[in-house]
Amino acid sequence: MSESKCPFHGSTTKPNIGTENNNWWPNQLNIDILRQHDSKSNPIPEVDYRENVKNLNLDAVKTDVKIMLKDSKDWWPADWGHYGPFFIRMTWHAAGTYRTGDGRGGAATGAQRFAPLNSWPDNGNLDKARRLLWPIKEKYGNKLSWADLLVLVGNVAIEDMGGPNHGTVLGREDIWHPERDIYWGAEDEWLGDKRYGDTRQSLENPLAAVQMGLIYVNPEGPNSNPDPALSAQDIRETFKRMAMNDAETAALTAGGHTFGKAHGAGDDGLVESEPEGAPIEMMGLGWNNKHASGVGVDAITSGIEGPWTTNPTKWDMGYLELLFKYEWELRKSPAGAWQWHPMDCEEVDMVPQVDGSDQKVLPMMTTADMAMKVDPVYNEICQRFLANPEEFGETFAKAWFKLLHRDMGPKTNYIAGDFKDVSYIWQDPTPIGKMLTASEEQAVRDDLANSGLSVQEMVNTAWASASTFRESDNRGGANGARIRLLPQKDWEVNKPDELKKVLNVYDQIASAQKVSVADLIIIGGAVGIEKAGGQKVEVTTGRGDAPQQDTDIDSFDLLKPRACGFRNYSEKEFAVSPEEIMLDKAQLLGLNPVEMTLLIGGMRAMGISDSGDGIWTDGNLDNSWFKTLLSMDVKWSTIGYNSYVARDRKNNNEVRTASRTDLVLGSNSELRAIAEAYAQDDNNQKFINDFIKAWNKVMNADRFDLR
Repeated sequence: MSESKCPFHGSTTKPNIGTENNNWWPNQLNIDILRQHDSKSNPIPEVDYRENVKNLNLDAVKTDVKIMLKDSKDWWPADWGHYGPFFIRMTWHAAGTYRTGDGRGGAATGAQRFAPLNSWPDNGNLDKARRLLWPIKEKYGNKLSWADLLVLVGNVAIEDMGGPNHGTVLGREDIWHPERDIYWGAEDEWLGDKRYGDTRQSLENPLAAVQMGLIYVNPEGPNSNPDPALSAQDIRETFKRMAMNDAETAALTAGGHTFGKAHGAGDDGLVESEPEGAPIEMMGLGWNNKHASGVGVDAITSGIEGPWTTNPTKWDMGYLELLFKYEWELRKSPAGAWQWHPMDCEEVDMVPQVDGSDQKVLPMMTTADMAMKVDPVYNEICQRFLANPEEFGETFAKAWFKLLHRDMGPKTNYIAGDFKDVSYIWQDPTPIGKMLTASEEQAVRDDLANSGLSVQEMVNTAWASASTFRESDNRGGANGARIRLLPQKDWEVNKPDELKKVLNVYDQIASAQKVSVADLIIIGGAVGIEKAGGQKVEVTTGRGDAPQQDTDIDSFDLLKPRACGFRNYSEKEFAVSPEEIMLDKAQLLGLNPVEMTLLIGGMRAMGISDSGDGIWTDGNLDNSWFKTLLSMDVKWSTIGYNSYVARDRKNNNEVRTASRTDLVLGSNSELRAIAEAYAQDDNNQKFINDFIKAWNKVMNADRFDLR
């Protein structure tokens, strides 16, 4: 047997080099990130899933899932006659890609059906889990999305095996093609780890997983080094970046590994290509295993082999009991992966083989499991759980619910399900606000118009508040007016001194008019735009003001923009260009290329620029900024990082300055085409109208009640 590539068999697929535009001009800005999830990919655009799922018979679905969990198939037999552990792993891996750095990943879209996730080494053989689910998806059709089903089935599995559960929220809408906009790392090979600085804690942002193609950490230890103490460092850093503290991390590890086994029955060199690299006759399945039967007792997935507990299809304290009962010795699996086995294991703790035979096997632990024993903090937590089973169960249930729902945003975004009616701080709770009458709104508008605040102050404040929104995990936004609170009120990008002045005025008006500051901020932006453009900007009220105690400071600090091209702000020079950072921000806001171009042009026209670059009009909201951008009367040259100067072609006098996020609208051929359309003499009014629509899209991005 050749030396294995464990813990995860590699890909046999090699990237192809073609002659697309990005091959010829690799440094050209690619704005495809703003065209994700085009409706043309959706075969059922007429379906309103958020309404359909309200009519789903959830009890019937759960009954069908429980039947399926015990309906073992010859082509992929269930371990111990129960698919429960298999589906818990699928659900865990669907949700576990979430990372707090940019809110991307997670289970909210059903992305596990597509590349790269469907072919990640860490997701080996989960293609079979989705095929086992197809009859249920087929039956319930448009009332049950894949995204919801991938989450629901793991919860039903836990419930069916006697585990604690806080239920499932439904309402996730499926995507219909791969999310190519998510950055999973710069490595060009599976299990590469060129994502660290000087230490294991200096993991590149926004990444959370330790290696390319992993969900969390390498179970054998860092780069397959079976050192539990070093593994604990990776675990702590990774789970922190997935919004979990030490207690939640220990509970998820112990609770998740209470069920099932790892698979590494033989040489992983006998495992063929992942789904995206498999031949056409495999019909979308991958990881064809030529070791013996290839399934059941002969299955190969991670390369690690064996069960964690004595009763792998039952919720109990077996994982923690075994972990602390025995001393463990390091061995290699049949596939060559490092794993740990108990020394002098008693017969009572041996585990029946998965095929129901009389054979018994040793339980095992991975190096990541051993970290729970070796690390002093995890050890103390696990010992406490062992002595208090109810605390363990409740901590697991809460952490599991958080894992599955962290990317769904506030509780107001929950549509249906069997979840408990409780609130958590990670759901960003915000009180419901008051919808203003027309006369009440007009009184507020009058006060704002006469407040002495400038167009720039009101527009800047509205943008700073609303643009924290992330469509990736539905966090941030103007609702709650958290710009009044720590940490947002002190962010440098928000100009704290200017912000304090504006908020003092808003507090006075809010008190006098009995309205929320959150609504005032949005109305203030509208009034500022009206002053600049002379056209009414409609607003939707009904926002509430969140208190400081319902605001997780550390969590919200991750929303802080280190750069904002819309405001021409950058706190330092970054490894990626300002325009690439701007594209990333625009995508998180749910903007398309036209909307991004409109917002930059309109905000510059109104004098919004932290650096002062890009201000070359009289502050009115019109298309003159685009006209000036496209003018051939000047030539541009660089004068420093992200700073450019335009000189008159006739006399070489300095005329104006700009940033890269200004000039990219004229240098990039696609963005220039949009700018040219709005710079036409006959499109000035269209520009104003379309800018207002794009502006209100951002202002209302977090108003899930309006969807």
